[in-house]
Amino acid sequence: MTVLFYLRKDVEDAGKSKAYMRVTIDGKRFDVSTNISIDPALWSRASGKMRGTKESARAVNYQLELFRTRVFETQKRIIAKDAVLNVSSFREEWRGQKQKRKSLIAIFENHNQQIKSLVGIDFAPGTVDRYETSLKHTKSFLWDKYRRNDIAIQEITHDFICDYEIWLKANRGCNQNTTMKYLANFKKIILICVKNGWLKRDPFISFKMRKTDTERCFLNEEELRRLANKLFSIDRLTFVRDVFLFSCFTGLAYVDVTKLKLTDIQQGIDGRKWILINRQKTNTPSRIPLLKPAFDVLGKYLGHPICAAKNTLLPILSNQKMNAYLKEIADACGINKKLTFHIARHTFATTVALTNGVSIESVSKMLGHKDIKTTQHYAKILDQKISTDTKVLTEKYG
Repeated sequence: MTVLFYLRKDVEDAGKSKAYMRVTIDGKRFDVSTNISIDPALWSRASGKMRGTKESARAVNYQLELFRTRVFETQKRIIAKDAVLNVSSFREEWRGQKQKRKSLIAIFENHNQQIKSLVGIDFAPGTVDRYETSLKHTKSFLWDKYRRNDIAIQEITHDFICDYEIWLKANRGCNQNTTMKYLANFKKIILICVKNGWLKRDPFISFKMRKTDTERCFLNEEELRRLANKLFSIDRLTFVRDVFLFSCFTGLAYVDVTKLKLTDIQQGIDGRKWILINRQKTNTPSRIPLLKPAFDVLGKYLGHPICAAKNTLLPILSNQKMNAYLKEIADACGINKKLTFHIARHTFATTVALTNGVSIESVSKMLGHKDIKTTQHYAKILDQKISTDTKVLTEKYG
């Protein structure tokens, strides 16, 4: 924070200019008039005060120093309140206005309203749902713990976050990873407060966001074959199975399959048909050679009325219905696994790609991951792959 005094020539009083004080905090300025008129010829621009030792000069300089003292007294009051020192808080304190305290729920609701307005542009509907659920949990926690509907953001501390973590696990039955997802949503709101200067420090700074490694389910080659060869007498089960198989051989997530259009199928660098899209979730490019099982599924639904109406390549139901029907399909195929559409993505990474010698770097590119560490969560190195990779060692050492 810096303080300087200057004359404004555009504000004159009988040939004299008004002296103004400028307070600069983090590069932003607050200017205020001292209501002191000074002859410009007697003003020192370098020192920001009147020249000379005459009584009139000393009197004016003394008044200016009183202004400077008041500035630092204002600064101390703001710091004593544990409020954020910025131009806005300084101006309000200087003018005797009470600084409004920002409240958590109001900021959270405003954030959610903003991302709702950007659905289909920057955010998917599922993202809004997650933040709405996170907001609901935050409101419930505030009421259970403090019997309050809202709280000033200055009251959010490390202890508050630790209590919230325990509450999510004990009262909502969330596991470790789900708890961390809700806290990550909550942390975004806190970071908004920090970046806007409403919070002086980040209460998450010493809080460790720990996730546990989980075993991701996927279909092995025999289960995949059984699923592909199964004949269903019900049409809805047939096309749900087909769409699921398409994802097993492309690695596309549900939202990307729903939006897949004919223009997304293009000739690749090797002259074969490739899927060239940007992933909905991360907006990263995904480049996938179209394998025959996936190509056959597309051909099966070419000209389907639902596809024609939506200008898409495959007839897609809602994710909830797809997952419900996949449970029926798993039972019919004798697959003792809880099938969800996302398992197809795991199956592509593990059974279709890695097990057959595709490098993890290529798998990461096809899945549209920004970081190969993300791919490693999907990619399970199977015994079969280890056996193939160590064949040379086996032949050498027996």
